[in-house]
Amino acid sequence: MVDDTPSETIAFIGASGGVGLAALKHSLDSGRRCVALCRKPEKLTTIMPLEKYPNLRVMQGNAHDVAALSKCLLARPGVLVDQIVSTIGGAFIASKLTIDDPEVCAKGTAALLEALDGLRRNGALGRPHIIVCSTAGTSKFGRDIPIAVVPFHHIFLKVPAKDKVIMEDRIVASGENFTIVRPSIMSSEEETTKTVRVGIEDPKTGVKSSAIGYSITKGDAGRWIAEVLILTKSNEYNHMVATITS
Repeated sequence: MVDDTPSETIAFIGASGGVGLAALKHSLDSGRRCVALCRKPEKLTTIMPLEKYPNLRVMQGNAHDVAALSKCLLARPGVLVDQIVSTIGGAFIASKLTIDDPEVCAKGTAALLEALDGLRRNGALGRPHIIVCSTAGTSKFGRDIPIAVVPFHHIFLKVPAKDKVIMEDRIVASGENFTIVRPSIMSSEEETTKTVRVGIEDPKTGVKSSAIGYSITKGDAGRWIAEVLILTKSNEYNHMVATITS
């Protein structure tokens, strides 16, 4: 049961499955108010019925639509949400070694930043912490994936990785508070009890600590985002890149 006392509000973009869904569930269970932007709201509400989650507000819209994002980013009139979690990504097309929208993250990030700018110009207050989900293998400071995975990454993940790099660069240059999360290859949807290992990289100066691994589940990645970045709010990851793996 969620009481009526004021609580943080978190906007989720791309939370109808995978990493975002796992992070959303943990956030809702903590009592935080959550707003989820979905192209197909019924996909999320089937999994998370609103009568069971009264602290969830689901809005229909596209992550590339500035107007839809603007509605999602307000906790209440004139006040921005406390945190934004974006886990959008494209569907992989194996026959073409690409994704259905090769610029899904780049366009989504541009729209998100434009929406924030527009809301502030119209008087909205707040400085949300933006959390975006990227992928391991995109570091500019050396190899952050096992050497055995490098050929797979270059062949199968070349297109989505390029999109993620553009997303990361835009977030870093935005001047917003942020954490970029780079999971290793995500093997399944399930959440396990495995310990998540974390490496930290400063996107401007380089690697502070490393964690190189083969895989992590989407459920474990979402759990880590919720527990460490949303609920605990560990300051060591602010303006940093966190590489996570099991």
